[in-house]
Amino acid sequence: MVIPIISVVGKSGVGKTTLLEKLIAELKRRGYRVATVKHDVHGFEIDQPGKDSWRLAQAGSDSVVIASPRKLALIKRLDREMALNEIAVFLTDIDIILAEGYKRGNAPKIEVSRREKGRELVCTADELVAIVSDQPFDLDVPQFDLNDTMGIVDWLEGRFLSGRG
Repeated sequence: MVIPIISVVGKSGVGKTTLLEKLIAELKRRGYRVATVKHDVHGFEIDQPGKDSWRLAQAGSDSVVIASPRKLALIKRLDREMALNEIAVFLTDIDIILAEGYKRGNAPKIEVSRREKGRELVCTADELVAIVSDQPFDLDVPQFDLNDTMGIVDWLEGRFLSGRG
């Protein structure tokens, strides 16, 4: 069974992370296994200079895995940015992948919008499967209030999670 991937997109500061926190909590409450992927266009460092993982990467290792009884992290050198569906290959034993960002990717998109950040959306109507906002849009996609976590998860269950959980 293919794991559904949904991207939560929107302008900076509209509440994408806050919405994801609420959705994750409700999905977990309902018994689903959830993975998240945060897109960082600026790049990031997880292996800090001087730490063993950094030293092993500096020695030339193309991939470094840090494993403990409760966590696992993979640091992999890339020669190009991986698409969301390529990253999903590493995510197993879950029911749904929620991504923050990837507005130009192929995954279904839920756009978060706030009136105070403007009426323009970052995606076109045909790219969206839903909108979460404090203002209405004249588009033919489901629209939810910013605080309607239960309604959004009900919709996610019906649209993407039937037969899981």
